[in-house]
Amino acid sequence: MKKTVTILKALADETRLRTLNLLSTHDLCVGALASRLGISKAAVSQHLKVLRKAGLVRGEKRGYWTHYVVEKSVLETIGHEVIEMSHREQVGDGICLRTIFLNNPDMEKRRKKEMCKCCCEQPDKLKGKPEDCSAEQIKECHGDKQEHPCVPDEKE
Repeated sequence: MKKTVTILKALADETRLRTLNLLSTHDLCVGALASRLGISKAAVSQHLKVLRKAGLVRGEKRGYWTHYVVEKSVLETIGHEVIEMSHREQVGDGICLRTIFLNNPDMEKRRKKEMCKCCCEQPDKLKGKPEDCSAEQIKECHGDKQEHPCVPDEKE
């Protein structure tokens, strides 16, 4: 996942996307990229550094100059990952994990770690907004708590 984030961050810049677009059809040096992009050689070098770090381009030394080439396999891989993400089936219909694992003691640790903080532990018992709950409703849903844990603090 970390590699994917690095690649997507590198792609999230217009100049780097334009650079990749140029390099996808031509192997170009820093000077040629600078003149075609209309930016300085130093700026091109900084963008190429980010693209190299993400694995999206590689440099090939040719005489005095380094020509840059797109690593098309990396672009294809990230494209497949994004497409695969769009094809995944949704598990549940926006159901909070706290309700899915509520009756499974083996999942208690995961449930506490991954549940959302915006709904009651037993939303089926919630009548109205959390801030409108009576002391009895809070006790029924959350046990012996003085304040309703679903109502955000005013400090936040």
